[in-house]
Amino acid sequence: MDNTIDFLVIGAGPGGYACAFRAADLGRDVTIVDAREALGGVCLNEGCIPSKALLHAAEVIGEARHMSGWGITFGAPKIDLDALRAKKDSIVGHLTGGLGAIAGRRKVKTRQGTARFSGPDTVTIDGKTLGFKQAVIAVGSSPITLPGWPEDPRIWDSTAALELRAIPERLAIVGGGIIGLEMATIYSALGSDVTVIELADGLAAGADPQAVALLRTALEDDGITIHTATQVQTVKAAKTALTLACSGAFTGEIQADAIIQSVGRRANGGQIDAQAAGLTVTAQGVITADTAGQTAQPNIFAIGDVTGNPMLAHRATHQGHIAAEVACGHRAALDTALIPSVAYTNPELAWVGLTEAQAKAEGHTIKTSSFPWAASGRNLASGGGDGLTKLVYDPATNRLLGATIIGRHAGELLSELTLAMEMGATLEDIALTVHAHPTLSETTAFAAERALGTLTDL
Repeated sequence: MDNTIDFLVIGAGPGGYACAFRAADLGRDVTIVDAREALGGVCLNEGCIPSKALLHAAEVIGEARHMSGWGITFGAPKIDLDALRAKKDSIVGHLTGGLGAIAGRRKVKTRQGTARFSGPDTVTIDGKTLGFKQAVIAVGSSPITLPGWPEDPRIWDSTAALELRAIPERLAIVGGGIIGLEMATIYSALGSDVTVIELADGLAAGADPQAVALLRTALEDDGITIHTATQVQTVKAAKTALTLACSGAFTGEIQADAIIQSVGRRANGGQIDAQAAGLTVTAQGVITADTAGQTAQPNIFAIGDVTGNPMLAHRATHQGHIAAEVACGHRAALDTALIPSVAYTNPELAWVGLTEAQAKAEGHTIKTSSFPWAASGRNLASGGGDGLTKLVYDPATNRLLGATIIGRHAGELLSELTLAMEMGATLEDIALTVHAHPTLSETTAFAAERALGTLTDL
């Protein structure tokens, strides 16, 4: 390795490797540095992909149980924890191996190590100082740890929870955001008695309350206990159990065999000595970057979780492409606020743009229209429960401002509405687009038709 790197990417997550590969395609000599040996970052190795593999297992278990109401009965699931863990790990290994092959074909150099800035154009990687012409910070985020808790191997963060160390008989999850609810879905299906404790008044902060209410009912119907507006005051660790003392809407003690802390993530900007490069890091670990990914130093870019919310892999990927293009002299920017969010629970909850409450808070004149999935033939024929497709729109133009879907495959269905909003589509455009029948995607057209007064399916 030369002492000066042409294009340095610090962090090999979805944003980092996307940036590196795009820069290589544009002719740059690229080096990625990451503490892990494999590419993919937290998302591929410890987050998005392993969680979805386990959520698929949870879905199959739930479907088998649900079919008893259809006259088809399966026996109780027998879970081989080692085999399930091995399957999850094999999926991750397959994908990380694929990324390594892609890097090799693009002649992107990969280096395992911890990079820290030592100046505006130099870094140290495990003690060796190297120069760079341009650098991209893509170091992601880490789980927040609650203060004052005991050190105990039975207290997990999301990474440890996805290691699938054991299936605890009693599991407490502190935090009712997307990650916490996904963990609840997984472990409840695997057989744990799950209790979710959330400090706020509702679950999945930022999502539509009407849809969240449907999700909460579904989770509780699956046997998950949920306490909102409840604070964990203390946690005590004894040999026989962990005890959480709670106050608020629920006041009392909860006994658990394991606890998952899931109270959010913190940007990792404070871990790379960014100040040595002349960059400012906020108290939340965030490094400020503009819509092109450029920081206060013209030769240094920042992308992904380290730039703050929303901390989502698909946002990081798009930021990575843009940073690479701008660094190579092209004009590009992330000029959209339409970053979709999905909770891969059962049912899935997905939303994009403004919710009804957010639109009103911003002073928009709005109307909403929704279609209940209880009237969807495909949903009922597929064994689906309550669901909803909800649109928020401007009545003067009939253009969408936001959309929420709760139900099976909501994350997949949301893409149509995200594209519609990006293209400035109106309710008429959506309603007059012929959707195949019977499909779940029809609920999008039905919601638009309802707003226009042309719906015949209710």
